[in-house]
Amino acid sequence: MRRTADAARPAPEGRETWSGGPGPAGPRLTGFGSGLFCALAMLLLGCLDLLLFGASPTVYGVLFLPVCVLTALWVRDGDVLTAPVVLPIAFAVGLLPVAEGGGGLPGRLVGLVTGLATQAGWLYSGTLVAGALVLVRRVRWIRHRREHG
Repeated sequence: MRRTADAARPAPEGRETWSGGPGPAGPRLTGFGSGLFCALAMLLLGCLDLLLFGASPTVYGVLFLPVCVLTALWVRDGDVLTAPVVLPIAFAVGLLPVAEGGGGLPGRLVGLVTGLATQAGWLYSGTLVAGALVLVRRVRWIRHRREHG
């Protein structure tokens, strides 16, 4: 196996380079960045659902699952525990265009609360999947730090 110049060069001091082992390449988001990614992705998907499927809550729930997986995989190792926290917030943000509601702010809020109640299965499923991925990544990261100091 041939070593490249990048592999032979030591990492800058104070910077963790381990990425959780083999896995899909992708961006490494901070905790705040993962929250922004989730919220914007779900808002865009909610608007897309409204335009293409007439605000189908099932379609919205299915679209939430890959966002959960991507967030859990793309967040930085040090911030990995933030992913399950930001996902429910992002779900609620993206649900705004999908939720049915009467006129005005009170009607929209009632629609949002109703949507959160009726779509709780999707919310819990996505958060559970992300939580499982995050726990596996965190355990691997802690083991790696213990073994390599």
